[in-house]
Amino acid sequence: MILYHIILLAVIQGLTEFLPVSSSGHLGLFHCAIDQCDRWDAENMVMDIAVHVGTLLSVLLYFWRDVLRMLCGVKDITLGERNSDNSKLTLYVLISSVPVIMAGLILHLYEPDWLKTLHVIAWATIIFGVVLWWADRQEVATRSVKDLTFKDAIIIGAAQILALIPGTSRSGITMSAARFLGFSRKEAAHYSMLLAMVAISGAGALMGLSLLKNGDMSIGLDALIAAIFSFVAGLLAITLMMKFLEKSTFKVFAIYRVILGVALLGLLYSGAIG
Repeated sequence: MILYHIILLAVIQGLTEFLPVSSSGHLGLFHCAIDQCDRWDAENMVMDIAVHVGTLLSVLLYFWRDVLRMLCGVKDITLGERNSDNSKLTLYVLISSVPVIMAGLILHLYEPDWLKTLHVIAWATIIFGVVLWWADRQEVATRSVKDLTFKDAIIIGAAQILALIPGTSRSGITMSAARFLGFSRKEAAHYSMLLAMVAISGAGALMGLSLLKNGDMSIGLDALIAAIFSFVAGLLAITLMMKFLEKSTFKVFAIYRVILGVALLGLLYSGAIG
């Protein structure tokens, strides 16, 4: 892959993985922009694993305190202390992650081609952009991650399944679900980022399995460059978004999604792209 393509891919993944705008949708658009809509070779798979590793490291670093809490939670659970704050957080993150892991494994087995089309990306970008706008308008929103319940974890986890549709946005749909449940914007983003640790790890693992099946696990300098750039971009995106949400809303992301989706549909139905 050309160097500037690698850098663009890494930056796109890093910026869009955590913003509620759909990283899979933007990556799909990127591959189409460089004439790879219908071709998915081992090199592309390696690059996608690399950028996912970079963004995983960025969220682990930014939320390192929560990572330590969840590790302590694992220890508490093994000792039978399931009512501690740390063990509850660990359990809730795992509970929220189970539905999308199971659904992701099923999709991985069948690999429906219709999910990879630009039409799906465009419509999902618009529809779930409207959902994000609707959720953002919820007035009662004072809950935090400390207020999570088993029911919250189940609902947010179920909503996360929708993120398997390219264009939906994993962060966007989990933030929307949390907002509907009364969480503040920043706390909705906080929990979404914690779920990202599991989601990104799972996505990377599935890609790795595909490479193993194809007998190609060559990761070289290009992959390292991709991981580094996605790490930096991801850390920047998380930092700016968390600060932005202290005083602002998700409205700008919702508007961006609708504009992007409408523009993409216009290009598709006009025949400019196919």
